[in-house]
Formats: sequence, C-alpha cells, structure tokens
Amino acid sequence: MREIILDTETTGLDHANGDRVVEIGGVELINRFPTNRSFHVYINPERSMSPDAEKVHGLSDIFLGDKPRFAEHVEAFLEFVGDATLVIHNASFDVAFLNAELARTGHPPLRFERVIDTLALARRKHPGAPNSLDALCARYGIDNSNRLKHGALLDAELLAEVYIELTEGRQSGLDFEADGLAAANLEEAALRPPARERPAPLPSLLSAEERASHAAFLATLGEKAIWREYLEPLSMAPQPRRREVATA
Repeated sequence: MREIILDTETTGLDHANGDRVVEIGGVELINRFPTNRSFHVYINPERSMSPDAEKVHGLSDIFLGDKPRFAEHVEAFLEFVGDATLVIHNASFDVAFLNAELARTGHPPLRFERVIDTLALARRKHPGAPNSLDALCARYGIDNSNRLKHGALLDAELLAEVYIELTEGRQSGLDFEADGLAAANLEEAALRPPARERPAPLPSLLSAEERASHAAFLATLGEKAIWREYLEPLSMAPQPRRREVATA
C-alpha cells in the first residue's frame, strides 16, 4: 500500500482571493513504513507574501523570487504522488490550494476520495483535545524540536510519524515488544532453580477393575498394538492402598 504524506505552505489563507502555494513537501510510505523517498520544492508564487504568512514559515519574497513557478514543478509533482492515497493534516486547506494551482496549469484536480485527513482522524481519536501537529507530536512523544517555523518537508516527515501512531499501523513494534517479553521470560526461567526429582514415583490411581477393562480393550487391538509396550510398566506400578470400610 503506497501513501504520500503531503504538506504545503502558502502566501496566505484564501486561494479564492489569489493566495498561492509557495512550498510543497511530501514523503512516501509503503505499508506504513517510510521509504526515504521524498518530494520538496519551493515555488515562486508570482505575487507578494502576506506578513502573517511569512511569520509562520519564514519564506520571503526575496527568497522565493528566483524559484521556479508551479507550472515548472507540476509534472514532477504529479509523477511523485501518482495514484497513491494522500495523507494531509487539515486536508481541505491544502487540497483546495493544490487544486487551484492544478487548474491554472490545465490539470485535473486531486479527488478528495483519495485523501485521508489526519486532523479528522485525531479529532475522532482525541475528542476535545488539541490536535495541531505540535500537539500530536507532544502526545506521541515525537521530537519536533527542529520545527522552529513551519516547513512543508519537515512537517510532512513529522506528520508521517503522527499518522502511524494515529492508525496504529506499525505492527512490527508490537512484534518487537512481544519478542522482548519472550526473551525476558526465558531469562527468568533460566534463573529458577531446577525442579527436584521425586524420591519415589507417585502410586497409580487405577483400580484393579480399570486395569482389567483396559487389558480387555487392548486384546481387541491385536498383537502389534503400541499400547502393549505400556502393559508391563503399568502392571509394575505401585498399587494404591485400599481403605478398609468398617461394617456393622
């Protein structure tokens, strides 16, 4: 199963008013494991950056001025995502911006049916709790100390770890835990003192009638019945002492 974890940065909050994508980051998962294959580009938005957006991601007009436009990245982007499931935090925002860029270049939109929104997953799993990417990293013990500002590739990498935790998809972690428990049990067993051998075997609890009934059954199985190998040891086993019953 191939999944692409995606994130974008933009010039503002409203694509309908002309805000544009300025950064795309994505990482590939196969069966919920990172493959170390990623996609990352900066984009010249062909418009000015809003001050509030620049405070969030730190991308300035000067920095983006010499970067390629979206049209120059679109084929590589579409090749990278292919037909994989797209995993995005607050997906409606990023998908709307990406589809606006795709429309400008004459490409069909990304269908929302192929998208998993991790914000919706987190709200179902942790209702009433904060579910920003930073809050989820804190909840699951994921190191986000390098996230001084938003960055599409770093955020996609962090979201990949969050997504695995949200969906409990990394079964190998459970296997490692089970292997550790098994090793601990073996180590504990090795430290136990060996069991002491009984000085004498316990007496058989079979009655004479039960022995006779068993022997009669064996007689029906023929001379080669494997049970006959146990007849002699059985007949030599200590007999239980019968309890005398007083009669009036």
